[in-house]
Amino acid sequence: MMLLTVFVYFALLMLVSRLTSRRSDNDAFYRGNRHSPWYVVAFGMIGASISGITFVSVPGMVANADMTYMQTCLGFILGYFAVAFILLPVYYKHNLTTIYSFLQKRLGNRSYRTGATFFLLSKMTGAAARFYVVCFILHRFVFADMGVPFALTAVAMVALIWLYTRRSGIKTLVWTDSLQTLCMFAALVLIIYNVVDDMGMSVGEAVRAIVADSHSRMFVFDDWMSRQNFWKQFLSGIFIVIVMTGLDQDMMQKNLTCKSLADAKKDMCTYGFAFVPANLLFLALGVLLMMMLGRYGMQMPAKGDDLLPMFAASGMLGNGVVVLFTIGIVAASFSSADSALTAMTTSFCVDMCGKPDDERLRKRVHVCMAVVFILCVLLFELVNSQSVLDAIYTLCGYTYGPLLGLFAYALITKRGVNDRVVPAIAVASPVICFAADWLTSHYTSYRFGYELLMLNGLLTFIGLWATSLKAGKTGEDYS
Repeated sequence: MMLLTVFVYFALLMLVSRLTSRRSDNDAFYRGNRHSPWYVVAFGMIGASISGITFVSVPGMVANADMTYMQTCLGFILGYFAVAFILLPVYYKHNLTTIYSFLQKRLGNRSYRTGATFFLLSKMTGAAARFYVVCFILHRFVFADMGVPFALTAVAMVALIWLYTRRSGIKTLVWTDSLQTLCMFAALVLIIYNVVDDMGMSVGEAVRAIVADSHSRMFVFDDWMSRQNFWKQFLSGIFIVIVMTGLDQDMMQKNLTCKSLADAKKDMCTYGFAFVPANLLFLALGVLLMMMLGRYGMQMPAKGDDLLPMFAASGMLGNGVVVLFTIGIVAASFSSADSALTAMTTSFCVDMCGKPDDERLRKRVHVCMAVVFILCVLLFELVNSQSVLDAIYTLCGYTYGPLLGLFAYALITKRGVNDRVVPAIAVASPVICFAADWLTSHYTSYRFGYELLMLNGLLTFIGLWATSLKAGKTGEDYS
C-alpha cells in the first residue's frame, strides 16, 4: 500500500512537470520566466519551508521543550516582513538571477564567490543530511521489509526528484510545491483527526485537552539561562528567517519568479503569517501523541523524531494513517530537496561558472549535483551516527553567519572592502564562534542556542569594517 502511494504521488508530480515544462529554457529553469502567480508561490513556499525532517521532528519536540517552539515561530513573522521590505526590493531593483550577485555589485568578486561558496557548502550538507533522515525513515518503515537496500532507496528518491525538475527547474517547482503543500497538510489534518478519533474525543474536547496538558506551555520568561527563553527564541526566529530565507538562494529563487516586487512582497508576508498555525498543528499533534503514550502505557522512544513514525507507520492507527504518513513525509521531503537541487544548480552555473545562458552546462551541472547529493546521503548512512548528523546541522548553522555579516555590511554601510581578505574573515568568524561556544559550555552555566547565528554575523561585520577601505570601492548606494 505504501509503495503504491509513493508511485501514485510521483505520477502526479510528473504530470505537473510535463504540463509546466513546455518551451522551457534557462530563464524558465532559473527564474520561471518571472510569470508565477504570487498566491501559488506563497502556498507552495509553506511546504518548501517545512522539510521532511520537520514533519517528524516538530511533534517530538514537545517531549522535552513543550510547545516553546512557537516563540521562534512568532519571530518568523517579523523576519518575513524584514525580507519582504528590505531584501526583496534590493533583489528586484538589480533584476538578480542569484541573490549573491548583489555582493559582486557592492563588494567585489571574492566577496561574491565567498557568499556563493558558503551557500553551496551549507545547502549540500544540510539538505543531504535532512534528506538522509527522511530516506532512513521511509526505508525503515516501507522498503526494508521488501528487501530493498538503503542505497537503492536513496538513489531512486533523488533520481525521481531530478527527473521532474530537469527540464523547467523553478518553473515546475512553483506548481509541484503547491501540490506537495496541499498533500502534506491534508495528511497532517487527517492524521490529527484519526488520533482524536482513536482517543474517543470530539474536536472541541481535543482542543481543551491540549490546552490543559502540561506540554502545552509556550512561553518561558523567567529563565534567562534556558535555551527556551522567550527573547532568545523570538529574536533568533527573526534572524533565522532573514538568513535562512532572505539570504538563501534556495528559498528566494521561487520568490524571484513573481511578476513584480509588489507580488513578491504579498507572497512573502502571506506565507510568513501562515507559519504560526502550520507549526501549531504539528505541536498539537505532538501533545496528542504524548497523551496516547500515557493511554496505552507505552514508553517514549529514545529520540523525539521517532514519536510520530512509531504511531503512524506501525499501523496502530489503521492503514489509512500509514498511507497519510507516507504522503506527508514524501511531500515534505520532496518539496525541500527538489528546490535545493535546483538552487545549487543555478548558483553553480551563474555564480561559479558565470554562464547563465549555457543550457548544456546547466543540464550537466544538474546531473552532477544530483550525483553529489546521492553520495552525501550514502555517506551519512555509512557513518550512521546521530551525533555526526547533529554536528553537520550545527556546521550548517555556522555557515549562514558569514552570509548575514556580508549582506548586512553591504546594505547598511557605503564603505568598500579589502576584497582579498573577505574569504579569511568569513572562515574566521564561525571558528571564533565555535571556540566561544565550547568555552562557555565548559566553564559557565550559559548555553548558546540560535543566538550563535547573530554573533557569527556580527563578527563577520566587524571583520569587514576593521579591514574596510575608507573611500568606498563602489561609491554608489546599492541599498
